[in-house]
Amino acid sequence: MWKKKSYFVISLSLLIACVVWSQMGAFLVHIFFGVNIKANFFKFCFSLFKEGSVYYFVIITLLNIVIFYSILSTLFKIAEQYLLSKRFKQKLFTYKNVEKTGIVNETFKQVNKDILVVNADRPLAFTLGFRRPFIVLSTGLIQLLDIDELEAVVEHEAFHKKRYDPLVIFILQLISHTLWFVPLTKWCYENYKIISELLADEYAIKKMGTDLGISAALLKLIKHFCSDKSTPVLVHFSNESVNYRLQQLVDPHKTIPLRADSATIFVSIYVLVILLGMTIVIV
Repeated sequence: MWKKKSYFVISLSLLIACVVWSQMGAFLVHIFFGVNIKANFFKFCFSLFKEGSVYYFVIITLLNIVIFYSILSTLFKIAEQYLLSKRFKQKLFTYKNVEKTGIVNETFKQVNKDILVVNADRPLAFTLGFRRPFIVLSTGLIQLLDIDELEAVVEHEAFHKKRYDPLVIFILQLISHTLWFVPLTKWCYENYKIISELLADEYAIKKMGTDLGISAALLKLIKHFCSDKSTPVLVHFSNESVNYRLQQLVDPHKTIPLRADSATIFVSIYVLVILLGMTIVIV
């Protein structure tokens, strides 16, 4: 059930992004290269007003602001993420505990040495990286949890690593940030973060054969919730979706509603219908 929902929110977000970004791209091609693309919403908006009039100037200014804001914010977020990731990884490796990193990788049979143990008193467990994601555990976490709880956390993070969740979440975050005028993109981003955690818990329970390890580890780490926004995109074990995860652990058969509110759906559909409708009218 959760896997299907995860594919749905990813597909919906990407579909919206493709529709809007393709329209923006077509307009920019027309502006910079003079290519006459008929099926373009932004070009159509200009054609509704007399060239040189005040209304024409206002509309062209607003649309240009929206387009260039989206482009610049996209480039900025990508550059910011790259720099944050680079600095964060460098900082992590300065705190690497070589001995415990080797022991943990050997204990949990990580052939590719995908687990990095860092010296930190605070219990930490997260997955980091886009191209080659890896798991980060702190010495504080290892001291806090028993072996079964630690294994459950490792299996949970291994699921995120296998699914490239840091990359997926960043893409959804990027779409929701740049296409702020389509609220469904933010809904997709927020809900994927919750769904991915539920899926990772489910994966860990199946691998362990019991939910005791993941439940105990989650309860111990709730009070150590990490909310530092100055770090790159990472998938943290004890994040904001803990309430949903606890509900799922207590009653696995209970349906957890993750529905968008009416205003979000209405505004998003309205914007998309205008984009697609204007394109059809032009053609």
